[in-house]
Amino acid sequence: MSSNKPNPLAAKPGTQGIDPRGPRFGATLTLITLTVELILLLANPAALSASNSVFQNLFTPAGLLLAYITVIFAIGAFAGISKHPYGAIFKSAIRPRLSAPEELEDPKPPTFAQLIGFIISLAGLVFAVLGITTGAVIAVAFAFVAAFLNSVFGYCLGCQIYVLLVRAGIVGRGGASA
Repeated sequence: MSSNKPNPLAAKPGTQGIDPRGPRFGATLTLITLTVELILLLANPAALSASNSVFQNLFTPAGLLLAYITVIFAIGAFAGISKHPYGAIFKSAIRPRLSAPEELEDPKPPTFAQLIGFIISLAGLVFAVLGITTGAVIAVAFAFVAAFLNSVFGYCLGCQIYVLLVRAGIVGRGGASA
């Protein structure tokens, strides 16, 4: 960072940090899948219908892709960012070709961000299977904006929310709160 203030997302000394470019790479892949999801939802909004069964709506291209996105977020949120499938791709295919990062990042904020992504995509999936296309589009659009900010600008919205919650004393960095 260019200012004198310490980076609130940096790993604490003596703790295991992650390469901050890994979550940004994952956000790029997420952005791509969310873009496809928005196209599917907007190109054929009648594919999801309240008159269809939950299974009919789930087994549409939009329903299946949104289920995939939700599962990917769930892995990052509940297994931890270090177990995220996109992180594995980054570690094996991308990271060996890069120089060392300037500083490592605490894994808790990106894991918390994955939890937020999971909740939002799960809400979108529920809307989708119930045939409420507008609700699904809004949920996916929220996730899209967050992934876009991280992918393009390196600004992790969920990480910043985590930092605010830590400062407010709602969650702590010491426990297993994220």
